[in-house]
This record gives sequence, C-alpha cells and structure tokens, in this order.
Amino acid sequence: MAGGVMRSAGGGRRGGRRRRRGGAPMSEINITPFVDVMLVLLIIFMVAAPMLTVGVPVELPNTAASALPTEQEEPLAITVTGDNRLMIQQSEVPEAELIPRLTAIAAERENRKIFLRADGAVAYERVAQIMGALNAAGFNSIGLVTDSDGPTFGGN
Repeated sequence: MAGGVMRSAGGGRRGGRRRRRGGAPMSEINITPFVDVMLVLLIIFMVAAPMLTVGVPVELPNTAASALPTEQEEPLAITVTGDNRLMIQQSEVPEAELIPRLTAIAAERENRKIFLRADGAVAYERVAQIMGALNAAGFNSIGLVTDSDGPTFGGN
C-alpha cells in the first residue's frame, strides 16, 4: 500500500492563488463595503417610506388584501374621516361639491383611478353611497385603502 501526501496544483496556501509580492497591486475587488452601504440605504428607505405617505389621519380597517401596484402619477385619494367629513387629498370638500371637483381634477389627469380611504368607524352604508356616486359619475376604477395584517379567515 502506498500512502502519500497530495499537493494542490497551485502549490500555495490559498487553493491555487499565488502569494502577492511586496508592492504588487491586488486585482481582486472587495465588495464588502459596497454591500454594507447598500444594506444601510435599504434600511433607511424601509424606515422612511411609510413616513412619505401624506394624508388625513384615519384609522383604516385591517384586511389581508395585498397592495395594488404603484402608478407613475400620485393617486387621487378621497378620505372619509371618522366624523363623516369628505376630503380630496387633504382639502375638505362639501358633499354636494365632491363629484364636480373630482370631474374637474380628473380632466387634468391621465389616470382616473381613485383610492377611497375611510375610517374604520364610518358605516359601510356611507362608504357604499360614496362609491355609488363615484361610479355614477364615471369613475369606475376605485381602490379601497386598508391597512395590512388583518384577519385571513383561514386563507394564506
């Protein structure tokens, strides 16, 4: 039986790489600092992104629905506050002026999608009435805004 020690092809300690001589430049790229910077930026954006949503403070109901894809244009948002006030973006609007103002705003926009935000304390009947009025006025793409982490009722 012959027993012996096998040597690697490179003959060095580092699996085939040759040892660097004194002042020769290293040709390998060190990406560790780049990854560190990218992870820090990712954390900053994850923390800052929820703070960028500007709107009227309401207690949205929690659902298990997933988020809609983002648009190029800032979405047009209608908010129904807990005390039944109507807001377009951040401006309060009397109920009789809601549809005329929305029609005027939508004429200047390329996207007619509307996001409806309603406080969880607002009656479903009120939300349904507003959605019906929007639909009758020609706004057929209405998204209901909710908070995530709601009950899934046995779904995934």
